[in-house]
Amino acid sequence: MRNVQLIPLDGENSLVIASDNSGGIGIKGDDHVQVPYETVSYYSFRVAAMECIAAGGELVSVVLQNFCGNEAWEELVMGVKKGLSELGLSDVSITGSTESNFPLIQSALGTVVVGKQTVNQKLEIPNFEQVNLAVIGLPLVGNEVVGQEKQAVPLSVFLEVSKLNDVICWPVGSKGVFHELQQLFPNLELTEEMVESNVNIFKSSGPATCFISVYQNQHTESLINLAGKYMHSLKINW
Repeated sequence: MRNVQLIPLDGENSLVIASDNSGGIGIKGDDHVQVPYETVSYYSFRVAAMECIAAGGELVSVVLQNFCGNEAWEELVMGVKKGLSELGLSDVSITGSTESNFPLIQSALGTVVVGKQTVNQKLEIPNFEQVNLAVIGLPLVGNEVVGQEKQAVPLSVFLEVSKLNDVICWPVGSKGVFHELQQLFPNLELTEEMVESNVNIFKSSGPATCFISVYQNQHTESLINLAGKYMHSLKINW
């Protein structure tokens, strides 16, 4: 899983560390996208949280690196709490630091999520031809994230799909679906012509507004029931 650091502890347990950065998004005059800081931290948190969960981690702590100013701190914490609430979590600690000596002309935020992995999350796909693929949510970026918020897959849906046995959940980042497919199937020489989907596979998914699901036939009904309207077609012609 990219953007995740696994640190072995005792036995089969490991720490899972995932992170995300946000810049030029906030309420300052020079920010490219104008949104409240609660929104900034919520979407930054969801990226790191999804990466952590996809790697089999159970969230235990969130660390905020705040370059937006002292006055932004409470809103940033509120955004994280919103994400934790969607995941049904109430006992995850939130800490961090604020750059207060020198003000920046643009907003910036770093988010680190720490989780505990109790079982090794295997990502190997043994038989490429016998798995199904789907994009859950739509790839959105910038102002689309706010304007088309209902098209972004909720954290709660991602969590429930991740609980299905033998189903791989792979968050899609700023490089798009096609790039993530290349990471999922590193031994295959994928081309654009091999991939069929009703979503733009090259568009940025910004703050992980969608994810790729890899599943077998027996999980189709469960996935449809959980993902509902957020489920979009994805196929690789092997």
